[in-house]
Amino acid sequence: MKEKIRSAQIVVACADLDRALEFYRDRLGFRLDAIFPADAPRTVVLSGGGLVLRLEKSDASTPLTLALDGGFDGESERELFSPDGARVRLVDEQAAPALPEAVQKFAVSTLGGGAWNAGRAGMLYRDLLPERWGGRFIASHIRIPAGGPVPDYVHYHKIRFQLIYCLAGQARLVYEDQGAPFWMRAGDCVLQPPEIRHRVLECSDGFEVLEIGCPAVHETLAEHRFDLPNGKAPDKFYGGQKFLHHVAENAIWRSAENDGFVERDTGIRQATGGLADVRVLRAAAEAKFSVSHAGEFLFFFVTNGHLRLSTANGADHHLSTAAGFALPAGAEYSIEAAPQTELIRVYL
Repeated sequence: MKEKIRSAQIVVACADLDRALEFYRDRLGFRLDAIFPADAPRTVVLSGGGLVLRLEKSDASTPLTLALDGGFDGESERELFSPDGARVRLVDEQAAPALPEAVQKFAVSTLGGGAWNAGRAGMLYRDLLPERWGGRFIASHIRIPAGGPVPDYVHYHKIRFQLIYCLAGQARLVYEDQGAPFWMRAGDCVLQPPEIRHRVLECSDGFEVLEIGCPAVHETLAEHRFDLPNGKAPDKFYGGQKFLHHVAENAIWRSAENDGFVERDTGIRQATGGLADVRVLRAAAEAKFSVSHAGEFLFFFVTNGHLRLSTANGADHHLSTAAGFALPAGAEYSIEAAPQTELIRVYL
């Protein structure tokens, strides 16, 4: 087994993960290497002084636990115990993210119906898909109330798909191989391909984004080997996808296939090789259309205006700005929108 081990981590159970992270990182000087999930962290990996610590949020006291990171294919036992009771867990932090089978379920989230939770780098998260469709998808409304420099660092995510759409304010971002930092403004979006290194440098007051990710639980890893910017390679692929920065100001609106709507195509379908399609729809007048699909994920977010969402069983949902809804495959729904209502449509 020795040749399979990349690193050994001492597991520390923490009732208050934020205070523990502050102690080890800020007071003792340990380096942050990984944190996940981003919206409500439960695991933090730090290193320093020849040690690697794995902080895990837990109210239970646990015996000494050693996590061994490596490639353990063929090992039938993933948890071992020493003669004196110490626990040894086998983990693989370089493995591709686990992709749970989707459990599709109708879901609606409104701005007044969900709490904001503290997440990574001082960000507030509102969960738009609480049941995560079995862990396959996450949809978050993220807010940074006070602008200025963001306490972020160069990092990357082990993901299959990740969309960041700016809802309000603006932020200055920098991405691996994409040249100088740039501003993302309301209506703009970026496709973050798997494992592209990036950093949020600063933002305005009231900065808000919509983030859609797959899978729901994925690792966020710090990059210590180089800083950004690092030059330009705009045609580079990351996990079969290309980085994309869609600028709303330059977008062309065209007639949508739904009568009464115009749309702008973000270009994400091409950048992901057909994996995902993201469009912004706007009702030119009061408009109504039916929607159904046979895919793995369909999600709408209201950026402005009002609409009525009707289900096949006759239930009506009156939704307005900042509402989101996920529609399972195989059923038909009706959307009736007021004039100038805008919707983000995300489809995989």
